[in-house]
Amino acid sequence: MLRRLQVKNYVLIDHLIFEPNKGLNIITGETGAGKSVLLGALGLLMGNRADTKSLFNENEKCVIEGEFDLSKHLLNDIFEAEDIDYDQHCIVRREISPQGKSRAFINDTPVNLETLKKISFHLMDVHSQNDTLLLGSNAFQLEIIDAFAQNKKLIEKYKSAFKEYSQKKKAYDLLLEEAKENKKEYDFNLYLFEELSKEKIQPNQLSGIEQELNLLENAEELKRKLSFANEYFNHPEESVIAQLRNALSNLQSISKFSPAYLELKNRLESCIIELKDIADEVESEEEKLEIDNNKADFLRERVGVVYALFQKHHVNSEAELLKIQHDLDEKINRVANFEHLLEQSLQTKTIAQENLLLCAQQLSTSRKAVLKDIESQIADLLQDLQMTNAKFCIEINETTVSEFGSDAINFLFSANKGGQLQSLKNVASGGEFSRLMLVIKYILASKRALPTIIFDEIDTGVSGEVSIKIGKMMREMAKEHQLITITHLHQIAAQGNEHYFVYKDEKSDKTTTNIKKLDNEQRVSEIAEMIGGKNPSQAVIENAREILAQK
Repeated sequence: MLRRLQVKNYVLIDHLIFEPNKGLNIITGETGAGKSVLLGALGLLMGNRADTKSLFNENEKCVIEGEFDLSKHLLNDIFEAEDIDYDQHCIVRREISPQGKSRAFINDTPVNLETLKKISFHLMDVHSQNDTLLLGSNAFQLEIIDAFAQNKKLIEKYKSAFKEYSQKKKAYDLLLEEAKENKKEYDFNLYLFEELSKEKIQPNQLSGIEQELNLLENAEELKRKLSFANEYFNHPEESVIAQLRNALSNLQSISKFSPAYLELKNRLESCIIELKDIADEVESEEEKLEIDNNKADFLRERVGVVYALFQKHHVNSEAELLKIQHDLDEKINRVANFEHLLEQSLQTKTIAQENLLLCAQQLSTSRKAVLKDIESQIADLLQDLQMTNAKFCIEINETTVSEFGSDAINFLFSANKGGQLQSLKNVASGGEFSRLMLVIKYILASKRALPTIIFDEIDTGVSGEVSIKIGKMMREMAKEHQLITITHLHQIAAQGNEHYFVYKDEKSDKTTTNIKKLDNEQRVSEIAEMIGGKNPSQAVIENAREILAQK
């Protein structure tokens, strides 16, 4: 419910405050007084585009602020979805600077125009006689049917199922795409893995191979040198060890004469033992050393293979090659296991889809059950509004599931006798459309809470009894909802709980638009002027007083 609208520096408005009440709020005024300017200000609060041409004073900023009471509307989830603090006392503000920069705020939180539109959609419903797009949309037509059928719980259940299915489908589609990409790489990865596996690479293997190859490549020279060394150690006549043993014998014979001699004898004895071990090992190494050109060729090839793999995979060690081999193995196994993952994902998607289709069917069944009743009620109300030849029908067809269900709705309408039923957007004129929209919103108002409804001259093209009935319908709607109606008909104006008058103020150097709330006598005067023009007769004034008394 709109509690207060404050407009500063907008078109013809210098500073205006409008405080509508609950119930039916009537706005009247002379042609050109600025009623459309007031609607324009409300449009900016709903996210409409603006420019500096809208400024009353080009050197000051324009500020439009609406205060709303949301105590009867459960909008917590909508505010949370947009990350805006929720308060039952909601303030929406729009600012336009002299430079043309526009800013919007909801409860002092800066928001973009898209967010402003989403929130304000639930705060105000501005209807004009040319607003055919909304009524012709499938989403709005479904909203009408769902409200009539009291489908709130079914819709919540369906939306939950649709969200679940969408998530499962997205997960499956991503897996499927990944499987296709992996399949493209599978053969190449398998080739690389097998190439590495057959070489049986071990950590730090290359250094051992290179050392062994170095021995084999120099085997002849090494064997010759070892043979010479062995000759020095073990020659029967000139053996190094034999000569040292002779020296040891001499030292032993004198060792008793001095501790120093004894020490020398012991040290030489240790050297002979060590040299004997060395001689044995030299002989053993000479015997072990083979001259094997075939093995050298094999090791040389092996080293070349490993270095080629280093270069191919841009690495410098066996450990890095083994890491690549491990990663390739995981990729290959993932592809091998992907069929199982895909099967699992497809199964969960199928279960979610079956549940979605079941929920869609339940929702569709509930919708179809009320169509005849809606058609009947709309037809009866159109008859009351003297559209005696009007025909209205709701066409429902099954379509691909979407966020709204599996139903495609089409409201068909014919205003003239013998006319063929056609889609609303093709047949309804301004006046006919206005009455049809009023009828639909009248029905909706009895089914659920609606935002503040603003009718802009919905009475265009009607008069007499029809206008009286329109006024009474609005008054009935206003028992549970706030209505703001701009009208030029006294029959509708008389039905208001409150009456506001838009006027031009020409006291200052500039003409400005303002609004005031009329008291009872002022209402009588305004109704009388709407009936009889300027300077109405006493009889017209009394007639106006009587009309107001009869509401």
